[in-house]
Amino acid sequence: MIPAPFAYSRASSLDEALDLLLRHGEEARVVAGGQSLLPLMKLRLARPERLIDIGRLDALRGIHRLADGRLAIGALTTYAELLDSPAVMAYALVTDALPTIGDVQVRNRGTIGGAIVHADPASDLPAVLLALDAELVARSAERGERVVPIGDALLGPFTTALERDELLVEIRLPQASGAYGSAYRKLAQRASGFAIAGVAAVLGRTDAPPDGAFDDVRLAVTGVGEQPYRASAAEAALAGTACDAAAVATAVALVTDGIEVGADIHADREYRAAMAAVMATRAIEAALERPR
Repeated sequence: MIPAPFAYSRASSLDEALDLLLRHGEEARVVAGGQSLLPLMKLRLARPERLIDIGRLDALRGIHRLADGRLAIGALTTYAELLDSPAVMAYALVTDALPTIGDVQVRNRGTIGGAIVHADPASDLPAVLLALDAELVARSAERGERVVPIGDALLGPFTTALERDELLVEIRLPQASGAYGSAYRKLAQRASGFAIAGVAAVLGRTDAPPDGAFDDVRLAVTGVGEQPYRASAAEAALAGTACDAAAVATAVALVTDGIEVGADIHADREYRAAMAAVMATRAIEAALERPR
């Protein structure tokens, strides 16, 4: 299909992009790689009155280390650029997730910022970033810059906490640590690669707990509920244990606790919940095998 008519503005600087967002607000949508927005426009599921093209803003690209050791990733950094970065590949669960996203064309055009603000309930990177406790840096022309924990930014299907005049400019990851092991496992839709059920696991020891127990446990789930989420009940069940088979079995049984599990043409609720438990088990087992 052909998209509905729209106006088009190409921003030549970050300040110009922010001014355009402030001026056009509700009627505008930002486009960069366009891997999610353009198909929706062709189907007329999205009908923005104006597109603001930020795809040529080099200020929003690249990967660098902050003074405190955290890793900062520009919002326009593509999946392919992430895959080529040794600093990014130091996070094992990112290494697991990136090659499974879309295909070569999608990975060359799609951006990490686009994946976050699109907020697809079955997207891989939001779950990975949730498990990493990532932070998002947003900027507006009027209010300046603010930092939002990703757990506070994902509000629902295709909905984030970013205001209409705000632009996601950077994603910040905690410094990679040898005290942690991590992994991402998913059951993917064959056609799209999106997760029917995907789980990102991070296991760490921060205070030398007794008996080889893990005191920092994070499990983030995608493809199962209305948005990627942290499986807090499962995390609590696993924290303070050595992640032995019995503890893992108890924890993964809680991975959909309190969640309205979705159903669609790919999986009914019972099957999707069962696969979430299976993927959680696999992610935890893989994380246990990674260096700490």
